[in-house]
Amino acid sequence: MCLLVFARHSHPHYPLVVVANRDELHARPARIAGWWPEHPAVLAGRDLQAGGTWMGVNLAGCWGAVTNYRDGVREPALRSRGELVTDFLSAEQEPRAYLDAVARRGGDYGGFSLLVGDLENLYCYSNRATGIQQVSSGIHTLSNHLLDTPWPKAELARLKLGRALRKSTLALEDLLAVLADAEPFADHELPATGVGIELERVLSPPFITGGEYGTRCTTVLMVDRDGNAVYGEQSFAPGGVKGELALYDFPIS
Repeated sequence: MCLLVFARHSHPHYPLVVVANRDELHARPARIAGWWPEHPAVLAGRDLQAGGTWMGVNLAGCWGAVTNYRDGVREPALRSRGELVTDFLSAEQEPRAYLDAVARRGGDYGGFSLLVGDLENLYCYSNRATGIQQVSSGIHTLSNHLLDTPWPKAELARLKLGRALRKSTLALEDLLAVLADAEPFADHELPATGVGIELERVLSPPFITGGEYGTRCTTVLMVDRDGNAVYGEQSFAPGGVKGELALYDFPIS
């Protein structure tokens, strides 16, 4: 997952709204969101190369997402970051306690920022920062850095989700459009993350339309005040061509 924007207790009918884009090599095999046979309560997409996921939810209302931390440094990682979300969703563990355990082995992974929580509490931990952060109510962003780092695409996502939340009823199509902007930002607005200006341009918009690397899917999670959840994941082929749409509607137990 490379860009998330989410709102906690910012809409009168939906205490949780999440919109996220996963950017990855198109050749890396993956499966669109579905219920996992070995973990029937877990709903998530799946990275078929390493076996983990970028974002998911379970029937208890726990959800999680992970992003890579981009700093231009390549280092060997013993473990796949996708297991950080998978392990949380499949284990019955309080979010803060889970992150305490993750923090003790954070050096086993490449750079990451991880969100885990339920309908009451949400926490963020990065192995490129110090400490575990409890996430407040409001609209927040997470890209390939730390929580609420004001990269241009993150701030655009914050603005667009805020506009979408002005409607009393939220439509899946409107939320999928929140992260659909594919226009690169001007050079003077771009962060310097150690990958060079040409790649910074390619990675600058919320939606990346590269041939070999780009936005593979947009995922939406909405939970209303009655505990009903909607989880939609729109997949994309190279060039931003729409693929399959997975859509699930279920009650939080």
